Amino acid sequence: MTDFPGAPTAPSDGRRLRVLAAMSGGVDSAVAAARAAEAGHEVTGVHLALSSNPQSFRTGARGCCTLEDSRDARRAADVIGIPFYVWDLAERFREDVIDDFVAEYAAGRTPNPCLRCNEKIKFAALLDKAVALGFDAVCTGHYARIVDLPDGTRELHRAVDAAKDQSYVLGVLDAEQLAHSLFPLGDTTKEAIRAEAEQRGLAVAKKPDSHDICFIADGDTQGFLARHLGTATGDILDVDGTKLGEHEGAYGFTIGQRKGLRIGRPAADGKPRYVLDISPVNNTVTVGPAEGLDVLGLTAIKPRWCGTPAAGEGRYTAQLRAHGEEVPVTAELVDGELRVRLDTPARGIAPGQAVVLYDGTRVVGSATIASTERRTVTA
Repeated sequence: MTDFPGAPTAPSDGRRLRVLAAMSGGVDSAVAAARAAEAGHEVTGVHLALSSNPQSFRTGARGCCTLEDSRDARRAADVIGIPFYVWDLAERFREDVIDDFVAEYAAGRTPNPCLRCNEKIKFAALLDKAVALGFDAVCTGHYARIVDLPDGTRELHRAVDAAKDQSYVLGVLDAEQLAHSLFPLGDTTKEAIRAEAEQRGLAVAKKPDSHDICFIADGDTQGFLARHLGTATGDILDVDGTKLGEHEGAYGFTIGQRKGLRIGRPAADGKPRYVLDISPVNNTVTVGPAEGLDVLGLTAIKPRWCGTPAAGEGRYTAQLRAHGEEVPVTAELVDGELRVRLDTPARGIAPGQAVVLYDGTRVVGSATIASTERRTVTA
């Protein structure tokens, strides 16, 4: 039996692992399923229907979970030679991901729906159902690596392909979930995966990656939020409280935003303004100079650990947004909250985003940013 790095240890009685492969209809999950099957495991493919009314066709690389995607997944399963099913998780997805997304924006926070989907859908609802049905592991096309230790525990690490690494959105997984996870693509590059898909005769080899929020297929996040939250006129203020303009909904702004502020006249210093604060309580958006975005420290809640919880004050690197750079930090768990001090200021960090701690390439854990400490600036 061939295998790949990060595959769960085969049962001691010699039986094959029963693996449930989550197949989105894209190239990554198709190759992941093929690798698991080729390794000798008993693989079953499943496509998650996450929309109650999926569009018939996606537009280029926008969106996913469409009828087209489910058909692509089924064709890939046929080529691999594995059973295939479609599971309807649309209601759970709406409650745990879409409703949460809308509520977070309404509260002035900036959520990451992909991270929430991994936590609540792929490695909670899906994994729980898989284990209940007798499967040993869930296999996905995420770019990340699992390392097995001599004591039987497992660690989550960054993928070899840094450009495609998805460990940030997997930082919510705990030790029990890692014990039932397979990430067959963590040791290779995207280019190699596409070439492999073509060699295997998978029609999705050249299919574009989905890079937008899956439930906002047209990419218009502000329009989506307006339909769910309505319009609510409020003030755009300078840091000294001077009114500079009006907006139609504070949810349409994100911390660090520069374009689309519609505040007319330039600042007295001639420098551009950026969104510094969003207050849903009084429906105001505060703008100011770039240095007002400098975050010196943060407090994060609901920590989740990829193994042993952090104890005491420690030195780590932290990734503060999905495509952000790692920054050196000092972090400590205090009364259930993660307190993080940055060695150098970082910009564009907003409540609602996740902070993921790393020790080298190892993912230590993740928490949701509740508040930030920033430089004080004047108009």
